[in-house]
Amino acid sequence: MTATDQTATDQTATDRAAGEHVADRHDLIQVRGARENNLRGIDVDLPKRRLTVFTGVSGSGKSSLVFGTIAAESQRLINETYPSFVQSFMGSPSRPEVDSLRNVSAAILVDQERMGANSRSTVGTVTDAHAMLRILFSRLGDPHIGSSNAFSFNVPSVSGSRAVTVDRGADSKKLEENFTMLGGMCPRCEGMGQTNEIDVDQLVDRDKSLAEGAITIPGYTADGWAVRMYGESGFVDPAKKIRDYSEQELADLLYKEPVKVKIAGINMTYEGLVPKVQKSMLSKDRDAMQPHIRAFVDRAVAFTTCPECGGTRLSRAALSSKIAGVNIADAAAMQVSDLADWLAAITDPSVAPLIANLRALADSFVDIGLGYLSLDRASGTLSGGEAQRVKMIRHLGSALTDITYVFDEPSVGLHPHDIQRMNELLVNLRDKGNTVLVVEHKPEVIEIADHVVDLGPGAGTAGGTICFTGSVDELRASDTVTGRHLDDRAQLRDEVRRSSKALQIRDARQHNLKGVDVDVPLGVLTVVTGVAGSGKSSLIHGNLAKLDEVVVVDQSAIRGSSRSNPATYTGLLDTIRTTFAKANGVKPALFSANSAGACPNCKGLGRVFTDLGPLSTVSSVCEECGGKRFTAEVLEYTLRDKNISEVLDLSVDDALAFFEEKPARAILTRLSEVGLGYLGIGQALNTLSGGERQRLKLAINMAKKGSVYVLDEPTTGLHLADVDKLLGLLDRLVEDGNSVIVIEHHQAVMAHADWIIDLGPGAGHDGGRIVFEGTPRELVEAAATDAATLTGTHLRAYVGA
Repeated sequence: MTATDQTATDQTATDRAAGEHVADRHDLIQVRGARENNLRGIDVDLPKRRLTVFTGVSGSGKSSLVFGTIAAESQRLINETYPSFVQSFMGSPSRPEVDSLRNVSAAILVDQERMGANSRSTVGTVTDAHAMLRILFSRLGDPHIGSSNAFSFNVPSVSGSRAVTVDRGADSKKLEENFTMLGGMCPRCEGMGQTNEIDVDQLVDRDKSLAEGAITIPGYTADGWAVRMYGESGFVDPAKKIRDYSEQELADLLYKEPVKVKIAGINMTYEGLVPKVQKSMLSKDRDAMQPHIRAFVDRAVAFTTCPECGGTRLSRAALSSKIAGVNIADAAAMQVSDLADWLAAITDPSVAPLIANLRALADSFVDIGLGYLSLDRASGTLSGGEAQRVKMIRHLGSALTDITYVFDEPSVGLHPHDIQRMNELLVNLRDKGNTVLVVEHKPEVIEIADHVVDLGPGAGTAGGTICFTGSVDELRASDTVTGRHLDDRAQLRDEVRRSSKALQIRDARQHNLKGVDVDVPLGVLTVVTGVAGSGKSSLIHGNLAKLDEVVVVDQSAIRGSSRSNPATYTGLLDTIRTTFAKANGVKPALFSANSAGACPNCKGLGRVFTDLGPLSTVSSVCEECGGKRFTAEVLEYTLRDKNISEVLDLSVDDALAFFEEKPARAILTRLSEVGLGYLGIGQALNTLSGGERQRLKLAINMAKKGSVYVLDEPTTGLHLADVDKLLGLLDRLVEDGNSVIVIEHHQAVMAHADWIIDLGPGAGHDGGRIVFEGTPRELVEAAATDAATLTGTHLRAYVGA
């Protein structure tokens, strides 16, 4: 063969390979030049209709790639397909920092965000289970009371008259007819299940006038528009003290029905303070309120179970209609696993398809480890992990295929026994023809991946690159941080620390606890285990959290303003401001974005927010300060060649290398010890994950000695390599004279414990009992006998006993 022939043959092979590559390209999500957050212009191909798991240390860029790039761009492109009118009522997400993104299907995020702030939202309403129950009772309920709306606590009963046209050709007439719409809402509590009584003396200071600030409701300042409306309405005298009001004036101030008034030429709606508070505050989820609002509500309002409906939210008519002696409130209050059994006994062929759908939904709850929930459970009370799994249930029965499902650590809150069942559901979603993308740390979830993408090698500026792509076996053989630690197994302690004192819990009956008596040892590391819903949180938070010596470090949201960041939350900013001021001979207030040094254009936020009326509010980087938040004058002042904006852009570890001052180093050292070295000290708190929030709270409280620390799943969000660091941190807390109580599912933490309290044996009413107390070694040994528990069985397999 001549050189020319060989060249032609090679070119043909190249062309064929290129053609095959083009043909295969549609089966790949292609990401090119991703630069969101810390991503370093990465390129990666992800197989469609496969299950891909993204691994890497915390802060390596996993979420930036999966959520911030792929899912964000998918949702942005979908939004652009809607008419302009529809888009005007939607958010306007910006295009992620990526050169190109090809072959992306519609993405559905299944994250750990709490489910809404609507006090009417329940597990049943967010999964459509309650809608199907309403249809069932409207067909089989005895006595028959009407359509499915008659069983809805969100639909009131309304009577009235309306004009109707009777078509008689040329003699058509308009007549008035009476109508009644029968809803299931309890008229007393309006479907809330609770009644409230407002203490008027918490709304106003009777010894002051409106002009002197008599209204004590948060947000009602004496010179604000809300108070001005009351004072200039003509119904009351703004200069008169409240205690001197006539009966009519007091009634107008507190209870007057809505009425139009003109203030400074502007038409406004005047309404009494009591109904105003009821509408603006009491209709919202209390758990989602800002801390000062919730404190006010807790102080000013007494909540009691509605005496009319007994807390069921439903009218008497809805409660009177029953199937086999069970009304819809009884059915919604059942543990879902029991509801499935009740549904199985309904054999009426007229509702067979409906029963089949309801049973399939109930079975999904059980399969995903949520069989202990009830449909009437308020959705706002679900943990992040529970909320994510409830969202997963909503998609399991979907007829849609070729969707990209994106999950954020779906193993959070799950016992090893439950992770196996959750894995089956992820595989089922994939087998329906969907692309499943999972951000995860647990080896049990990584093991089921068709494809793995490992980011790193470090966190923050040390991450943002692709370290590995391939199969799980190839990952295990790789030399990446994840590959080296994939098969890590913590060992049982040779010797455990012993305790001479304990916190006693007696006859605990919160939620599903069945009169539990237990001694929680002090001065050691105690791990509380059990399947999800077994009663762990009820036992610990319900009985120990209120004790003075107990420091609860959980994953709940950190309340604060849009300006809050780790530097402000930990008190580090005070040291930074003082240090800058001393170095430059000026006032510390200049170095606060909330004070004298703030950019006047954006008021220290770094972004300008524009309210477009009916359109969504749009934010953009402040043109005056370039997003730096401070005035140009302040940015001229430096500390060791860095200005205040540059310092706040540092990560914890970089700041630790930068600062010489002891107070700053003490705070930064604690942040680094809890695994937050990659976190930006000026990063907004609302961008932190639940695990990061918990570790931030832990860093603040670590300076205390002789305390009892309660931690709730501290391994959340931790890479395999970081779990060892956490265990070392827990040991140091104990060695410093503290007691540490950890609610945890991770077997490494169980194996490292001095003492284990295991609840179960199951969830819901199948749990709520102590099934084991003792050392981890004793738990493993018991797993080989008839005394085995689910936790013991999985721990025994984990340590290879």
